[in-house]
Amino acid sequence: MAVKSYNPTSPARRQMTVADFSELTDKQPEKNLLVKRSKTGGRNSYGRITVRHKGGGNKRKIRIIDWKRTKEGMKAKVVALEYDPNRTAYLALLQYLDGEKAYILAPEGLKVGSFVEAGPESDIVTGNCLKIENIPVGTIIHNIELKPGKGAQMVRTAGAGAQLMAKEEKYAQVRLPSGEVRMVAVNCKATIGNVGNSEHENISIGKAGRKRHMGIRPTVRGVVMNPNDHPHGGGEGKSPIGKPGPVTPWGVPTLGKKTRDRKKPSDKYIVRRRNK
Repeated sequence: MAVKSYNPTSPARRQMTVADFSELTDKQPEKNLLVKRSKTGGRNSYGRITVRHKGGGNKRKIRIIDWKRTKEGMKAKVVALEYDPNRTAYLALLQYLDGEKAYILAPEGLKVGSFVEAGPESDIVTGNCLKIENIPVGTIIHNIELKPGKGAQMVRTAGAGAQLMAKEEKYAQVRLPSGEVRMVAVNCKATIGNVGNSEHENISIGKAGRKRHMGIRPTVRGVVMNPNDHPHGGGEGKSPIGKPGPVTPWGVPTLGKKTRDRKKPSDKYIVRRRNK
């Protein structure tokens, strides 16, 4: 999908780019697959801000996505490709032969009128969902489960794709988009192909107001605050932070400090880290 730019009629327009949405179907979302989405403004049940820089934004509704693909052995026709305001990827609306409808993430190359299927007898075709034990080594996959039957958890962002590297007994090695190589149980499901909308990374927001539409409030640097507001604040003129390394507003080291639990149980499934 192409990225559309504008004539520089204003300083914001000069930088702004948007997706042209030419592949998408011009229709309203499926009403039966919509759920109300309430806003928190970053506040918890006590009304205290626990996540900063959240608030406002356009109204959205959650699209119910079939992450598990449990309807096996029945072909489904792609009747529409739709935009989802809650994620970077686009959605494909499926209609099964028995009339049931469901949303899945739209893989790269999937068109309206195509047929997809889930189950062990499915072909190795874009959009089909199988267990990893039934997928050939070297195949590009997305929507990968971590626990059998729990639903897809990994490789769901626009343009992402993982590669099945090897299979040994109960586990397979999968190279994730970050470069990390991880072991995944062979009875977990995955979908063939890359996630669609790969041009998303080329989109430039262009202006602050567009961030506000997304529900993201302004972020102020700590170094321009007062000392009572942030550890980096204070000093005459443009001053350094005055600390060995950057810290959060609450004094916890950040920007480079490792936050992963050293004894996390899933460490044994990571063959190669993304940073190495």
